[in-house]
Amino acid sequence: MKTLSVCVGSSCHLLGSYEVIKELKQLIERHGLADQIELKASFCLGHCQDGVTVCYDGTVYTALTKEKIGAFFNEYILGNKANDR
Repeated sequence: MKTLSVCVGSSCHLLGSYEVIKELKQLIERHGLADQIELKASFCLGHCQDGVTVCYDGTVYTALTKEKIGAFFNEYILGNKANDR
């Protein structure tokens, strides 16, 4: 199981991290990945100046928003799933 952590520290919280989490929950459910991806809230990931920060499978991604999360999910989550086969 891979871990997807979304920062909920002060800066990310103010920039919409809870909206990002809500979108990610829906995308994980829609694609039937709940048994493969653990979605977690995380405190500071050290990129406060870069916007909402996500760590997936050891790689940090920054500047995510509710509007950008679908493209992120398609490229990095679903893209990785295709590579895992």
